[in-house]
Amino acid sequence: MSTFDLDIKFVRKLAELLKETGLTEIEYAEGDKRIRCVGAHAPVQQIVAAPTAAAAAPVSVASNAPVAAVPVVTEGTHVTSPMVGTVYLSPEPGAPAFIKVGDKVKQGDTLLIIEAMKVMNPIKAPASGTIVELPVTDAKPVEFGETLVVIG
Repeated sequence: MSTFDLDIKFVRKLAELLKETGLTEIEYAEGDKRIRCVGAHAPVQQIVAAPTAAAAAPVSVASNAPVAAVPVVTEGTHVTSPMVGTVYLSPEPGAPAFIKVGDKVKQGDTLLIIEAMKVMNPIKAPASGTIVELPVTDAKPVEFGETLVVIG
């Protein structure tokens, strides 16, 4: 997994730009790395900094507070949401979940489903391993780039 050096001064500049312009969010991408800042005007206040293929854990930041430190990110392959939608952990209501923490998965296994515009989109495992984190809840909305599963 590649590392992502976070430039705290740059993140602060982005946060200042949000505040000055009244924007609710701003995203900056360079190569396969991306920083997304969401301001205090939006329902969720977070900064996500990660390579596209492996999102890091969100860092909560108030738009006028300084950034103190970046939290430790769970190691492994971070499977992120490719779209905005509703996440479903099982193939149909009442059925067992596709995965749970501790399960072994193979590359290509279905991890969960995201419904977007009445279309069910299966999210497949990009790598084999063990499910070490499942930070989403069944039938709840997810955002683009949000970590859905961590495979260790």
